[in-house]
Amino acid sequence: MSFGQMMTWIWNFIGTIRVTDIIDIAIIAYIIYRLITFVRRTNSANVIKGIALLVAIMWISQLLHLNVISYLLGNTFELGILALVVLFQPELRRFLEQVGSSNFKLLGRTENQKAIETAITQTVLACQDMSRSKTGALLVFERDMKLDTYINTGAIINAQPSVELLKNIFYPKTPLHDGAVIIREGRIAGAACMLPLSTNNNLSRELGMRHRAGIGISERSDAVVVVVSEETGSISVAVEGILKRHLNSETFETLLRKELMPVEEEKQSWSMKIRSQVIKNEKNDRKEKNKKEV
Repeated sequence: MSFGQMMTWIWNFIGTIRVTDIIDIAIIAYIIYRLITFVRRTNSANVIKGIALLVAIMWISQLLHLNVISYLLGNTFELGILALVVLFQPELRRFLEQVGSSNFKLLGRTENQKAIETAITQTVLACQDMSRSKTGALLVFERDMKLDTYINTGAIINAQPSVELLKNIFYPKTPLHDGAVIIREGRIAGAACMLPLSTNNNLSRELGMRHRAGIGISERSDAVVVVVSEETGSISVAVEGILKRHLNSETFETLLRKELMPVEEEKQSWSMKIRSQVIKNEKNDRKEKNKKEV
């Protein structure tokens, strides 16, 4: 086939592609990407590798005409769908909960931004004090996925968060200190709430029950979790099963604002850029003015 014939074939092939085909491919690519991301965040990676290895062995056995192995693996894969449902039952349930309970971010958040900003400020100040006194704390910021199941396990409060209230809740001798505080739309919805522990076996042995509970709820929802260690006083944040430890006050507040107020952060970043550009232009104008005067 000559170069001209090849180009003609390519153009003819491109001409057969419809808009619906592009949309179809984009949707499939996005689903595959989300599945890969989901598997990487859970404990299913090794299971997926094992399944891929079995598929490769079955393909090689068919290629080399290894009839016994092909027969055994072929019959095994006939029950593969049922086996996958059993193996991935926790992951599938978690995935369906996230899909069914979350609202589409494209439709915009309905939280009161001012209340959330106040809650962030009060949380940062309270965590700073609790970090210095090495008072253990566990706070969960609800986002799109509702956490009513976990709120109902504790005491319903429905109060505006403040430094004094948060410190009083987690004071070791109070009845509400053993559990998590769940914050919904900038208000404390419940305290002493019980959270599920993480099922990740690869977590560091240094992490106690409080950190494992924080990671566990972040694995099962889109919540942002704050943990203050009572042993070291370090502040950590868990999002989507990933724990960021030993945060200083500035990084801690920045991370909370980025996760809980992304629209506001974007506005602030753009305003800062515009402001810096204006200041830069004013400096340049002053320099040029000074040169002219000289």
